[in-house]
Amino acid sequence: MTHLMRCLIAVALLMSGLAAPVTVSLLATAPPAMAQSQRSSSEIDYDAWDRVASRADEAIEAGRASTNALETLRSDLADWRQRFLDEQDTNRNAIQTVTRQLEALGPPPEEGESEVAEIASARKLLNDRMARLREPVRLAELAHTRADGLIQGIDAIIRERQRDEIMQFGPSPLNPVHWPEGLAALGSTFAALRSEADAAWRNPIQRDETRKDIPVILVLSAIGLVLVGRGRKWTHALTRKILGEDPGAARWIVGFIVSMGSLFLPFFGVYFLIEALSSSGFVGLRGGRILDVFGPLVFAFLLARWLASRVFPAKEARTLPLNLSQQSRRKGRFYGMLLGGLAAGSFFLQQVGEIAQWSRPASVVILYPLMVLCCLLVFRIANLLREHVKADAEDDGEETYRSRMTGILAFLMTALAIIVPVLGALGYFRLAQALLYPSLGSIELLAMLLVLQRVVVEVYVLITKNRAGAAESLIPILVGVVLVVLSLPIFALLWGARVADLTELYSRAAEGFFIGETRISPTIFLTFAFIFVLGYFATRLLQGALKNTILPKTRIDTGGRHAILSGVGYVGIFLAAVIAITSAGIDLTALGYVAGALSVGIGFGLQNVVSNFVSGIILLVERPISEGDWIEVGGIHGNVKDISVRSTIIQTFDRSDVIVPNADLVSGRVTNYTRGNTVGRLIVPVGVAYGTDTEMVDRILQEIAEAHPLVLLNPPPFVVFRGFGADSLDFEIRAILRDVNYILTVHSEMNHQIAHRFAEAGIEIPFAQRDIWIRNAEVLNGGTREDGVAAQATKPSSPNVPTAPRQKDEPPDMDGDADGGGGAGDGR
Repeated sequence: MTHLMRCLIAVALLMSGLAAPVTVSLLATAPPAMAQSQRSSSEIDYDAWDRVASRADEAIEAGRASTNALETLRSDLADWRQRFLDEQDTNRNAIQTVTRQLEALGPPPEEGESEVAEIASARKLLNDRMARLREPVRLAELAHTRADGLIQGIDAIIRERQRDEIMQFGPSPLNPVHWPEGLAALGSTFAALRSEADAAWRNPIQRDETRKDIPVILVLSAIGLVLVGRGRKWTHALTRKILGEDPGAARWIVGFIVSMGSLFLPFFGVYFLIEALSSSGFVGLRGGRILDVFGPLVFAFLLARWLASRVFPAKEARTLPLNLSQQSRRKGRFYGMLLGGLAAGSFFLQQVGEIAQWSRPASVVILYPLMVLCCLLVFRIANLLREHVKADAEDDGEETYRSRMTGILAFLMTALAIIVPVLGALGYFRLAQALLYPSLGSIELLAMLLVLQRVVVEVYVLITKNRAGAAESLIPILVGVVLVVLSLPIFALLWGARVADLTELYSRAAEGFFIGETRISPTIFLTFAFIFVLGYFATRLLQGALKNTILPKTRIDTGGRHAILSGVGYVGIFLAAVIAITSAGIDLTALGYVAGALSVGIGFGLQNVVSNFVSGIILLVERPISEGDWIEVGGIHGNVKDISVRSTIIQTFDRSDVIVPNADLVSGRVTNYTRGNTVGRLIVPVGVAYGTDTEMVDRILQEIAEAHPLVLLNPPPFVVFRGFGADSLDFEIRAILRDVNYILTVHSEMNHQIAHRFAEAGIEIPFAQRDIWIRNAEVLNGGTREDGVAAQATKPSSPNVPTAPRQKDEPPDMDGDADGGGGAGDGR
């Protein structure tokens, strides 16, 4: 019994995932060193972490550290937190293995019960090993929680300082008392720069160095002046030559790339001029810092001018970014260029003020006029956007989504142009700057996204060779959405977000969330998506190989091929999903709650969907109908066009598509006229006049049926004398056709033969005739009652019987006239 128990436990441990056969006795007698061999030693110095955390606690409690010091401390804490997060994955595989082993042993005995000693020993050993494996994980989780709390405390202090600085009330630029101070600040800054240049010129060593560098200075200056003065004109001339009158997608893209020369060539020219000025030696320390700021701001101005020329182009071959007239586009280019120059100049003066240490009243007085001019230009550009919205509404007849968003943007720009000068005049100059400069950067970024979207459309046209509807195609729209998502961090930085805030968001996303004991993170999601997409494309490639190479060489019919392809597709996608989930490290058992909730939803709300899905699987497996079959379901005749897992499309004979749920095809009555073979029966009814030789009619109809090439002679066709009808002697031709799909054609051809042969034989095909008895015929003739005595004598009438036609049961004579008197019609 003991040996049998040991074998059972060993088998259970093997099924739970052990790498090698290990019996409980060996596991129980293993030395401690072997039991600890799989424990991963932590490489984290927790003593050093305690010192960093203590310093952070003191800084947060005191709240006196500078913002730069807090940022540095926060960066250190973020590094520690990431190390703790990585440490939480320590021993994950070993923990999963021990967990499966404990599950194989079964649940522990309840209180008062006992279990086999060897099982209890194995359970204790596994629980001890689980505790040792989880120890570094729990330490890392505890330290991670502390680091996260410290980072949140530092972020709260920094955000509070930023808020207080922005909302700080200061001097008003409209107060004349501060105007002399602003002018004095400008004069002192200019005098300081001039004194630096004079001091350098008075230095004989510096003059000698400058004389030696005169050739280099002249070359750099000449190159800079040429690029600044002629670079933009050269670029425009080359761009017009490339584009021509009606450029294709490739020429447009090349022209777009060349047009960027108007941005980079002048910038390089300014760079050469800055280098020439720096090489002269006349620029001191303060002037050098100002030149370092000047270069990037010049690039910002050139970028604004280039974007204005793309958003408000002078000429566009096909479509315009905005629906504006040529005069309005000219204004837009001018406003955009001027706004970029004023914004760059305003930011440049702000940096100069920080370098020269201007007082706050002086900075406000100097920068406020530029702020007002920027707001005025923003207001003018908003008017152009409203003009675009109005023109779009007149052209399309209704407001589109893009026009609506443009209108909202115009409203926000108008509000900005009004609010910012008011706040600055009231003394909230920092708040006005915090609204204006990020807004200008956001407008420039939106213009860049608009230009890039046009580039995406042209690249799509170049690849697909399809320009019609390219702007509304799915792929360019998706790429545009991706561009917007990628630009969100830039928008956040423009509006005052710190890089640390973005890294914090990324860290939060990288940590993911937990479903049960499974952590779902972007890395896991991307791994799942990548592997699933690979499996999906592999499934489609396999389906393509089966459809085009293997299945056509078999004798399987069209419906069977479709069933095989559909089955391969479903199985392949299912396997791709399972492999992707397991490769991403997602525990499927953790999704049990989701599956349970989903099953409840299916049971209540998705009954019809599930029923149709199961019915579709049955149709594809059993194949009672196949593509191309002629069927009748619910009184609808047609050919099966497509069978999917939810519904089947039937194309009727008038070429309309009818979508039938699969549940109706499985549970309802379906007639399949062409299942297995195309042989079917044709019935042609024929009526002849009374008095006709019935045997002759039988013989003629038999000859007609046997002579048709689509009528099978085994079994042979035959003619049935059905009976005596109200107006004719009724016959039927009953024949089996080789292809029932041509039943209407054969029916029509037989009718033509019947009419021809009956005419030759003098056989009449009758039509229905009726006798009409007229009461009060004198009313129709305009006479009196006495004039209608003959009519009354012919057919007595009762005042209680209404006037109505009466059907005559006798068959008509050969001349087609009805028996009886009193006015008659043939009733055709």
